[in-house]
Amino acid sequence: MMGTATDKATVAAGFARRWRAQEQRALSSLATRSYPARRARAEEECELRTPFQRDRDRIVHCKAFRRLKHKTQVFVAPEGDHYRTRLTHTLEVTTISRTVARALRLNEDLVEAIGLGHDLGHPPFGHIGEDVLDRCAKRRFGQDFRHNEHSLRVVDVLERAGAGLNLTEQVREGIVGHSSRAAPPATLEGRIVRVIDRVAYINHDIDDAVRAGLLRVHDLPAEPIAVLGADSSARIDTLVHDMVESSERAGDIVQGPEAGPAMSQLREFMFENVYLGPAVRAEHAKIAGVLSTLFEHYTEHPELLPPADGGGERGEGAGGPGEDLARRVIDYLAGMTDRYCIAEYTRLEVPQAFAR
Repeated sequence: MMGTATDKATVAAGFARRWRAQEQRALSSLATRSYPARRARAEEECELRTPFQRDRDRIVHCKAFRRLKHKTQVFVAPEGDHYRTRLTHTLEVTTISRTVARALRLNEDLVEAIGLGHDLGHPPFGHIGEDVLDRCAKRRFGQDFRHNEHSLRVVDVLERAGAGLNLTEQVREGIVGHSSRAAPPATLEGRIVRVIDRVAYINHDIDDAVRAGLLRVHDLPAEPIAVLGADSSARIDTLVHDMVESSERAGDIVQGPEAGPAMSQLREFMFENVYLGPAVRAEHAKIAGVLSTLFEHYTEHPELLPPADGGGERGEGAGGPGEDLARRVIDYLAGMTDRYCIAEYTRLEVPQAFAR
């Protein structure tokens, strides 16, 4: 027989006491503690999971997380099964971040929740899509679009038909603060994800660029490769060890004087030769046409936007109740997967006889 509410509360309190004692023994004094939970809306505690573990589960089970498998990392609809998607990137960031957190005796559950949620607000077509959506929003409504801010909006407002996931403040802050355009998170766990996001995408994007024929291994700049390693696995290993050792000495999340600049050099190389290179720029023009057309179409025809409690591949609906047109259009387009966005554009622009 199921226990009463009082019984459950008693069990949850006992679990919390045991977990606090365990963290006191096992975690660094610099680690974020799991209790008490700081949420916008107070909730009864779980008898089996800490607040950060509950946040992790809410993120993994939300619709926006499932859509990440059909969102671009760098290459749009690549021919091949081994290219990264936004979902595989998220998993790589999360697992590497947990390794760093464990080595530093920080809160792995907090790192995991932030890592899994950090890119929930990415629009279709990766950073190219983000740039196009930002320019459309500025031109039409005088507003900005930033994927990290939209990730926070997804968990706060758009999921659960407008109710949001009611995540803890530490996870929310880590999600919005993972981007270099935002203020760094207050927690060390959030700062781990902020750095490891770059560690992961720089190295796996090199792999994908080589696989796509946009780069050859010997094109990579010699100096940072000499510091970090010849392949992706070696470079990540070097960067993780450097981060753990440097951070342990500093009492903060930092990179060493050699590894940090070497990673920055690789990042600059990737922007010049891949992210903003000729092959990707050619795709940029096509993506700009698709997103701009849909943006203008839904701005002119708001009656075609789904209600706030919509779902499926199109996202969590178009804004919350009573929100303005700009917010509704941006929410709808940002929630689309690559394939759904292309399908909507095809339905709008291509005669159906030719689209089959």
